[in-house]
Amino acid sequence: MESTVLERETATGLSKGDDRGGKYLVFHLGAEEFGIRVLKVREIMCIQDITAVPHTPPHVKGVINLRGKVIPVVDLRLKFGMQEQEYTQRTCIIVVQVRGEAGLMMMGIVVDGVAEVLNLAAADIEDTPNFGDGTATPYLLGMAKVKGKVKILLEIEQVLTSQDMHALHALVQ
Repeated sequence: MESTVLERETATGLSKGDDRGGKYLVFHLGAEEFGIRVLKVREIMCIQDITAVPHTPPHVKGVINLRGKVIPVVDLRLKFGMQEQEYTQRTCIIVVQVRGEAGLMMMGIVVDGVAEVLNLAAADIEDTPNFGDGTATPYLLGMAKVKGKVKILLEIEQVLTSQDMHALHALVQ
């Protein structure tokens, strides 16, 4: 299937980045706004008790019980190296479905607050700039310009490394 997509893109002159248009859930981490594809989002819930799991990285807050299913929860602030912040009434958990080595998996990501759902055209999205120091940013899908503000679009499956995904999968088993 991947080769047919590549063939279609080559035949039509589309680059990999031209399929980035669509609906995005926009959320806040500090003063920054980020977006993830709505198709990856399964649920948005208020912050709740998270059961800590010993010997996990600081950004892995623990696990929650979501209708009888145990899912890992990652604090995106900590994953991105931002300062930890006390949770407020606006803090929420976005439950996303991601593909890991072991197949599809549900995961919660803690964010400061959810803002809106945006429908972005491919023309609204620019490629991630080259930071000039060899920094690899596979987790960035692009930058959207909306009403004079920049929203950072995340490839949520790339936000966590394969090592993180393997550890989180083992955590819930």
